[in-house]
Amino acid sequence: MNRKATRYLAATLTAATLLTGCSGPWNDPNPPTDPEINTYFGSFINRPKHLDPVRSYSAEEGLFLDQIYEPPLQYHFLKRPYELQPATAEKLPEITFLNDQLESVSDSETPAYSLVTIKLKPNTLYQPHPAFAKDQEGNPLYLFSTPAESAPYILLQDFPVTDTRTLKADDYIYQIKRMGDPINKSPLIGLMSDYIVGMKAFGQTVKEARQEDQWLDLRDFEMEGLQKVDDLTFTIRIKGSYPQFQYWLAMRFFAPVPFEADRFYHNPGFEKKNLTLDWNPIGTGPFMMTRNSPNREIILEKNPNYRDDFYPTEGSENDVERGYLADAGKKLPFIDKAIFRYEKAATSQWSKFTQGYYDRSGDGHSNINTATFDQAFTVGPDGLELTKELEGRDIVVDEEVRPSIFYTGFNMLDPVVGGYTEDKRKLRQAISIIFNDQEYIDIFVNGLGQIAHGPIPPGLFGYRPGAEGMNPFVFDWDEKTNSAVRKPIEEARKLLAEAGYPNGRHAETGEPLILYLDTTAKDTSPNLDWMKKQFARLNIQLEFRTTDYPRFKEKMRQGNTQIFRWGWLADYPDPENFLFLLDSRQGLVKCACDGSNSSNYDSPEFDRLYDQVKSLPNGPARQAAIDQMVEIVQKDSPWIWGFNQKDYYLSNHWVFNTKRHGISQGTLKYVRLDEQIRAEKQVAWNSPNVIPLLGSIGLLLALIIPGIGAYRRRQKLTIETE
Repeated sequence: MNRKATRYLAATLTAATLLTGCSGPWNDPNPPTDPEINTYFGSFINRPKHLDPVRSYSAEEGLFLDQIYEPPLQYHFLKRPYELQPATAEKLPEITFLNDQLESVSDSETPAYSLVTIKLKPNTLYQPHPAFAKDQEGNPLYLFSTPAESAPYILLQDFPVTDTRTLKADDYIYQIKRMGDPINKSPLIGLMSDYIVGMKAFGQTVKEARQEDQWLDLRDFEMEGLQKVDDLTFTIRIKGSYPQFQYWLAMRFFAPVPFEADRFYHNPGFEKKNLTLDWNPIGTGPFMMTRNSPNREIILEKNPNYRDDFYPTEGSENDVERGYLADAGKKLPFIDKAIFRYEKAATSQWSKFTQGYYDRSGDGHSNINTATFDQAFTVGPDGLELTKELEGRDIVVDEEVRPSIFYTGFNMLDPVVGGYTEDKRKLRQAISIIFNDQEYIDIFVNGLGQIAHGPIPPGLFGYRPGAEGMNPFVFDWDEKTNSAVRKPIEEARKLLAEAGYPNGRHAETGEPLILYLDTTAKDTSPNLDWMKKQFARLNIQLEFRTTDYPRFKEKMRQGNTQIFRWGWLADYPDPENFLFLLDSRQGLVKCACDGSNSSNYDSPEFDRLYDQVKSLPNGPARQAAIDQMVEIVQKDSPWIWGFNQKDYYLSNHWVFNTKRHGISQGTLKYVRLDEQIRAEKQVAWNSPNVIPLLGSIGLLLALIIPGIGAYRRRQKLTIETE
């Protein structure tokens, strides 16, 4: 080998050696971090639209806001069924029932009002923020008269002075007033105006007082149902008895907003620079937002002023087995910083998770979808199992049956599939039997769901598992397998004939039974083709009426649909949040509003029991009423009950306390990391394999070097000849 070729080979080998000897993975997308700062790496696919707690109502926004804002109550991290506990409140609210004269009444009397008394913990502080900064005279330091005065300030970081103050009852009162102010467009204003005394009148008052879009100090306006008792105590008076109101007190709509922040963000010129509460949250929670660049990343950092908060000490046996109580009693939060990167595609997000660059497969959602399912799971004899690759990496799997339901509804006003006579019930029951939702779950949602037998999902009070909760009009109980088994098709055919459609034809005219599914999907989509085949099992012809979504919603409101697909995800974990979907007063046509009863189901007995359930506390009486309601709707069959969504969440094994919560997303404070293990695995999983490269180079040199030698000999021969 000549000297030049030797030099080429040596240089190549040196480069390959240097490549393998780098201190970190060559493809790491995350920035270098301070080893003293415990940093969590996550991701998001849907960019948040609103970060103002009075406006935000999406799960994507909750991923961030629920770490920053603290309503009075929160959910216990581990307990199922879901259980409320104090957050900033010292204890759970006290409820006093009142009559029309605002005098206390006994529990046996029907109250005109409920007085909710909330006492706060002392010494809760807000995050550092320029809204609290004051000059030597105690005046706001950053209060401007013109856009020119505020021009030097573009970001919150541009304000050199920040301060804090203690949380007060006034801050919760102020936020509830913000909810009632129409200019803030809170999605809860309609519902809460029906309950909180004086909210509707308050909204009208501030609307009339405001000139154009000017800022109003809402402390100057009273709301009848709100009263400050002292700096740490306030009351909310609501109409009637509404035990479910306590669940709203665990939502970010009821998180405190100090008037100083509202005033600060309404400085002239701030809105054009996104210096608004809708872009820059301010809270008392474990984390604060230090960077909001939704097209790239959102960064949360530990709130240095966060109150004393500790990991729960109670949980189930399963929680103990899974290590969820290993940190019992330790101070929260465990991590110092969380960097969430924007990902446009789920596949890219998944790839970075499997490389160890994201700590969990998804934040705010499971990221186990059609594109990634086969890379995560295989179907084994005992159900879903991790793939060998993920199992070899000790990936942790958490399962959560979300408080949700996805169903196929019948419009009960329709002359063919609606109605309450026996023949109409039998038609719906027959269709329910042959509509195999388990097959749908297996084919279209990768098995991530379980069959629903009624309106209430698992994890909520009132849900009955096993034989007790089985829908007897669609299933039979198999004692051998201890499970519900769908009734045979012969039973469905018998019911169809009794309904007046033997073999799928009208008994009198012989005309085929043609039903219509109203949808926004294309009629060539695989799931619609599957549905068509289900109905064909009874010789029923299913046709599709496809429209765009606005037109579809309009048809639903007018009652011009026949069969449709719908779903509901709980706002709060109470059976009332699902039973109201069948309350006739919520019927889209009956109420001429955006009601929640999409089937227009109307049962006086169901409504009567619903009114009982709304006001009863959890206990035997409430359970008995719920059992009756479920039995009524199982028989009437306004829905093909569909399924409850099941989510699987994957975490790398250096992430601890990974249990997911079906309602709250404020769980980042419980997450703990072992960064040393993460760094080691990132190197091990991402080190470049240079052996194929060296082999290719060797092969290339084996081909080139003889050619170089032949060329040099030819050149030498030419010179000698000349």
